[in-house]
Amino acid sequence: DSKLCTEQDSQSLVWNNRIAPLLEQLEAIVAAADILGHRCKGRSKILRTLFRLIDLNSSRLNLHIAKICLQLCVSGNNLLNICKLVFKLSRSESNDDLFQDSPVLDSLLDILSTEDVSSSGEVLLYSVGTLKFLSGNRTILKRLLDKNCVGVSHKLIQRLQPIEETNMTLAGHILVQLTATLRNLANHPESRPLFVSFGLLSDLCLLLRQHHKDQDVCTNISRIFSKLSSYSECRLALSQTHGCYQLFLEVLSQHHQKQDLVVRLLFTLGNITAKSDEARLQLFQCEGSVDTLLQIYNRHQRRDTDKVHPQQQTGTQHPGNPHESDDVLVKLVRVLANMCIHRSVGPALANNATFIQLLIETLELRCVQESEELTVNTAATINNLSYYEQPNSAVRNCHLTIAKLMMKLLLSPSMDAVLEATRVFGNLTQSSEVRDYLMQSKAHPFIVALLDSKSPDVCFSACGVLTNLASDVANRESLALVGIAAKLMDCLQDLGQGDWQLAGQLCQAIWNLAGGCPESFLDQEQTEALLDILTAYLDEALKWIQNEDLKDYHKACWELEFFPVAQKLLQGLQPLTLNS
Repeated sequence: DSKLCTEQDSQSLVWNNRIAPLLEQLEAIVAAADILGHRCKGRSKILRTLFRLIDLNSSRLNLHIAKICLQLCVSGNNLLNICKLVFKLSRSESNDDLFQDSPVLDSLLDILSTEDVSSSGEVLLYSVGTLKFLSGNRTILKRLLDKNCVGVSHKLIQRLQPIEETNMTLAGHILVQLTATLRNLANHPESRPLFVSFGLLSDLCLLLRQHHKDQDVCTNISRIFSKLSSYSECRLALSQTHGCYQLFLEVLSQHHQKQDLVVRLLFTLGNITAKSDEARLQLFQCEGSVDTLLQIYNRHQRRDTDKVHPQQQTGTQHPGNPHESDDVLVKLVRVLANMCIHRSVGPALANNATFIQLLIETLELRCVQESEELTVNTAATINNLSYYEQPNSAVRNCHLTIAKLMMKLLLSPSMDAVLEATRVFGNLTQSSEVRDYLMQSKAHPFIVALLDSKSPDVCFSACGVLTNLASDVANRESLALVGIAAKLMDCLQDLGQGDWQLAGQLCQAIWNLAGGCPESFLDQEQTEALLDILTAYLDEALKWIQNEDLKDYHKACWELEFFPVAQKLLQGLQPLTLNS
């Protein structure tokens, strides 16, 4: 072995120290004489010599030979063999440095721009395969972007469209490598406007439709979309691509077992529907959209249940992680939660018993400690659905079951879960049954304690629940006994001036708890303190606003959310102070 290594080292020295300089000298002479390409009369002799010099153990020398051969415009089998050689070199990350400033990159892009698919399919395959490996290197990736690799890819995709049936398989292989290259390019910030300007997002949708059976092509495209859909200009371009929602649903249905593909397409749909009401409606209106999404939901939820169930029957704990589908369900529930926000879609989904049952099952099967993101997303979806006040909706029909599941989240260590559960209770406590359940469960001290959180969101949600609880006369004494008056006052003093919606909600809670008679709820000191706060807050809305850009918004909130209830409360307090 040591003898063999010595021989290889000796050969390497010869290649690098003697032959490589000669090749560089040859290249310089030929280039200076301007006889590169087909015009070189002695090119066949030069090529024979170069091919004999190819040594698999010297990457630097082989790449140099490949560079000269490509500059001599080799064709046919010679071109194919050189492309195979370059492809082999590119597979090793240790060779990345050799490629960084090499003209071979330009030659490969020229091949992708000029070679015919039907006659040089293999050449294209190895060339784009090389770019796939090289584009994994951040420095080379930037070089490829600067050399218009996105534009070259766009034109190659167009040339691959009208492929004859006989070349369809080879075209598919090329597209696997090309979409993987584009996936790498999509990682770079400078590529995003190029994807939009070249219309590549619609090109990729067309490829997805034509090659919907090819799992590798579909997966690569889903990865590109998941990367780019995080950026507004790409989301807009994608959402404006005709038929994209129906296409995504069809691919999801066809490849429902390919988890990484499903996750990325759902993530893309979640991004598109996150801020666009139009996108929510368009997705909902696709043929069979809800059924498709709920089938995926059921299938992945059942998959985990079926894995755990046999172990549960024997009374032993499943040794592995039973929730492999969490990633799918997190992304899927997010899409459905976004759809629920639309005022036309939300009521329809709130009345879908299958959907509500799946959400309930998720909370029954999961705990916050193991699946925090999923349980929080599920609670947020239920909150969106419970917003719609339909008397016979599936959500309303299950409100006690949902309330019991929310109690688990309310008492969990996760503040995100606590917040979402409190938001749900804010809607569900419009029902007297849920109000009675909360009081009987002794949950009210915990909700009152949330007013100490110093978080405007948490305080607002907790205050909404307490406002509803206080609408029942029977609950007021129990709430008073846990110190609710002082906490509401502190919250109004500390957070009210920066959040007029919260301030209005706090005033409404005080009004409900007092039953319109503040003397039954506040002592003299609290009454005077509240009078001072209200007088100050009612004096002038704009003097409390520090952010100039939000002045109009805060003024509107002050006028609509705070002023009416604060004025009513102030008028109820003033006779008390006069009498005293």
